[in-house]
Amino acid sequence: MKHLKIELKDNWKIQSSEKVSQTGYELSLKSNTTSDWIPAQVPSTVLGTLVLNQIYKDPYFGENLKNIPPEKFKAPWWYTTCFTIADDKSALDACLEFEGINYKANVWLNGNLIADSKVINGAFRITSLTISDAVKTGENLLAIEVIPPKPGDFSTGFVDWNPAPPDGNMGIFRPVKLHLYKGIKINRPFVQSSIDLNNFTSAELTVSAQLENTTNKTISGSLVGQIGDIEFNKKVKIPVNSSITIEFDPTIYPQLKLRNPKLWWPFHLGNPHLYTLNLHFEVEKEITDSTNIQFGVRQIEDFWLNDIHRGYKINGKKVLIKGAGWTDDLLLMDTDSTIEAQLNYVKQMNLNTIRLEGIWGKNQKLYDLCDELGILMMVGWSCHWEHEIHMGVPVNERFGGVYKPHDIEQVAQAWEDQVIWLRNHPSIFVWTVASDKVPINQLEQKYIDTFKKYDPTRPYLNSTGGVGSDQHVIGSEDIISEISGSSGVKMLGPYDYTAPIYWFTDTRFGGSYGFNTETGTGAQIPQLESLKKFIPEDQLWPISKVWNYHCGRYEFANLNRFKTAIKERYGNPLNLYEFNQKAQVMNYELMRPMFEAFQVNKEKSTGIIQWMLNAAWPKMYWQLYDYYLMPTAAFYATQKACAPLHLIYNYGDYKIYAVNDHLNTIKNLKARIRIYDITSKEYLDHRIEFEITADTSIPIYDLGYLENISTTYFLDLRIMDERDIEIDINFYWLSTKEEELDYETNLGEFAFHTPSKIYSDFYLLNSLEKGDLTVHYQIIEVENYQEIMVKIINPERLIAFLINLKLQDKKHGTPILPIYWEDNFISLLPGESRILKGKFNHNAPVALKIDSWNFNTVNYEEISN
Repeated sequence: MKHLKIELKDNWKIQSSEKVSQTGYELSLKSNTTSDWIPAQVPSTVLGTLVLNQIYKDPYFGENLKNIPPEKFKAPWWYTTCFTIADDKSALDACLEFEGINYKANVWLNGNLIADSKVINGAFRITSLTISDAVKTGENLLAIEVIPPKPGDFSTGFVDWNPAPPDGNMGIFRPVKLHLYKGIKINRPFVQSSIDLNNFTSAELTVSAQLENTTNKTISGSLVGQIGDIEFNKKVKIPVNSSITIEFDPTIYPQLKLRNPKLWWPFHLGNPHLYTLNLHFEVEKEITDSTNIQFGVRQIEDFWLNDIHRGYKINGKKVLIKGAGWTDDLLLMDTDSTIEAQLNYVKQMNLNTIRLEGIWGKNQKLYDLCDELGILMMVGWSCHWEHEIHMGVPVNERFGGVYKPHDIEQVAQAWEDQVIWLRNHPSIFVWTVASDKVPINQLEQKYIDTFKKYDPTRPYLNSTGGVGSDQHVIGSEDIISEISGSSGVKMLGPYDYTAPIYWFTDTRFGGSYGFNTETGTGAQIPQLESLKKFIPEDQLWPISKVWNYHCGRYEFANLNRFKTAIKERYGNPLNLYEFNQKAQVMNYELMRPMFEAFQVNKEKSTGIIQWMLNAAWPKMYWQLYDYYLMPTAAFYATQKACAPLHLIYNYGDYKIYAVNDHLNTIKNLKARIRIYDITSKEYLDHRIEFEITADTSIPIYDLGYLENISTTYFLDLRIMDERDIEIDINFYWLSTKEEELDYETNLGEFAFHTPSKIYSDFYLLNSLEKGDLTVHYQIIEVENYQEIMVKIINPERLIAFLINLKLQDKKHGTPILPIYWEDNFISLLPGESRILKGKFNHNAPVALKIDSWNFNTVNYEEISN
C-alpha cells in the first residue's frame, strides 16, 4: 500500500514574529531558521515549549508564574518544520490535517499560502487542506504563523481552579497530519449500534463513511469494510472534486446483524469490549486509501426520575454516575503516561465517570483510554465562555458569550467538528453543550441539527447547570431552554468546606438527590512531600500568601474556611507537620460522606461529580490526587465510599446502610458493627445476616443516639461473605456534638458554601494514647511492574488511627508515583493486623515509610525474595 497517514510530531522550531523578519513565503521556501529558533514538538503550546527548553524555569514553583510576561504572547509566533515525500509516494495526492490550532493561523507550504486566518479560525475547528499541487518529491517546508487568542475568542481555557496561562495556550495544541492517498480518501468513518435490550442476544450495526474525490476526474470503485470476520462492500462513483457519504444499513447488509454481540460496559458493570472497523477504498483492485477505528457496541438512554431528575442508562441498565471533573495540564503538557496513570487512579477509586469542563486533550489518547478501561465521559464546552471575567468581553446574562450571529455560526461549526472527531468513542455517554447557562435558541437548534445528522446515538444535555429540584431557586428560570426545557440536573454547590451531615440532610441545594454535575468539599490539601515541591521553604509555615496563590481564584483564593474548620473541629495546628496530618484527616472525613450519601439515596439520586478530579498545576483546592500524582486522603475516602458492596453510616438518621452496585442479588452476607470510645474500649459489637438485591441500598441497623460515650468515638463496619472472609471495611471517627448548618446567613452564597453554626468536636483525637506498629514487607518483581506486599501489625490494646503508607526512593527519599495501594489511610483495631498490596514502577531501590496519627514508632522488617 502506498497510501499512508503521518503525524508531523518532531523537528519543529518556533520563534516570536517580533524576532523574525522573513515572511511566510520566505520561511517556507528555504530553511531560514537560525540558532535562536527554539526546538519544539507538536502538539504543543508556545509557553509549554519555552518551559521545556528552560527559557522559563519552574513556572509552578512559588509565584514564578507571575514573572512570565503575557506581553510576549500578544504577537503571533511561527512554527516551522520540514517533511519528506519519498520517490515512491510522489504520484499520490496529499492533504494536511490540522486538528487544533489556538487560535488562528496562516499556513505556508513551499512558498504557497495554502490557508489564511479566515480558514483556520478557532481553537476547536478541524481543517483538512488539499495540498497535492503544493507538495513536491523530496523536502517540503511548512511555516505556520499562529495568531494568539484575544478577549472574546472561543479558546481553550481555565476558570477558577488555577491562574490563566500567560500565553493563553496559543500554539498548535493538537496533531498535524500528512495524509497521502490516490484520488479518493476516506473521511468520517462512523459505527452506530442498536441492541436488543431484552436479552442482549443481537445487535445491529450501521456503518458509514465519507468518500472525497480531490481530483478533476470522476472515479469509480468499491468501499470495503471488515469487522472481525464480517465483510461488506459497495460499488460507488464519486464525481469530480466532491464528497459523498456511503452507509451500510443492516437491513440491506444482514451480516451487520450481530448474534450474541460482545457489549461495551462501564468497568463496574462488565467488560468494555471494543471492536475494530477496517475500511479501504479500491479502484481496479488497487487500494487508494484505508482507515480503521475502534468502537463499542452499546446503547445509551436518558430517563427521568419523578419527572424532575435526569439519569442515564447504559445497555438498558440504570447507572448512578459517580465521577469527578477533569482538567488538562495548565500548559497542555500532559503525556500519554500521565494520562494513563490518572485514568488508572479513576478506576482504582471506583469512580465510573470523568466530566470534562471543556473538550480537553491534545489528541485522542484520553478518550481511547477511557474506551479501553470502561470509564464513562461527559464531554462538552467549558463555562469560561459564559462569563465576562473569563471571556474578557461583555456576555449575555442568560446565554453567555455566544449570542452574536457570527459567533453562533463559528461555535456551531466547531461543535460539529468535535462531534465528528470524537463520536466513535463508546465511553462518551452524553454531550454537554453548555455549562452554567443554556445556549441561545439559534445555537441550540444548530446543535440539535448536528446531532440528528452526525450523532443520533447518545443524548445531549442542554446545560450542566440547572436546579434539578422541585424547589425554586433564584435565577433558575435562566437555565431552562425554550427548545429543550429543563436540564434535569443541578449545579447548586457547595464548593467549599462542607460538613458530612449536609450530604444526607440537605434537600434544597447540593444534597444527595438528583444529578449534581459539580460539587465538592472545597480544599484538598496535598501531602507534605508535595507541598515542599512548590512552596518555598521559608514560606511553608505559617501559611503564607504563596499558599493562597496556589488556591483557587476569586471566592476560593485562600484557605480561610478550611483553616477555621480544622481549628474548630480538630484544634489549631502548631506546626506544618500537624497541619498536614489534620488536613489529611479532614480530607478523608469530608470527602467520604459526599459519595456515600448519593449511594445510600439511590432511589432519588442519579449522579454526582466531585469538583475536581485532578490538578492543572500544584494547588490546594479541588483534587483527589495532586499535580505530582500523589493521592490525598480524599482519594482513598472516595475509593472507600464508592466500593460496589459497602456498609455506610448515615449521618442524618444514624442508621447503617448496605449498598450493592452490582447487577445481581448477593446473598449470605454478614455485617459486623463495632463501636469504640476514645480509649479504644469496646462499646458495641453487633452482628447481622442479610442479603441485598441488585443496584440498591437498604438500612440494616439503627444506631440511634449514643449515650455515655466519649465526645469523639469510633465506628467500625465490616461485611463478610458466607466463608467469613472480609470483603468490605469502613471505619469512622464520629462526634456526639453534631454539626449544625446555617442555611440563612449566606443564603445568597449557597452555590459556594453552607456555613456551620456549630462544629463537631474531635479534640479528643489529640489525646489518643500512642503505641508502636510492626511492619513486614516484601518487594516482588512482576512482568511490567513491581508489587509491594505489606503486613501491618497492631500489637497494642489501642486503635491505630489513620495509618498512611508511602513508598520512597531509598537514596533520595522522594515519593514513588504513581502508586496504586489497595487501600490507605487505614485504621487498625486493637490487636488487628492487615495485609495491603501496592503496585508501582521504579528502577531503583525503594523504602517503605508509614505515618500514623498516634503510633510514633514503626518497627520495619523487609523480607527478601
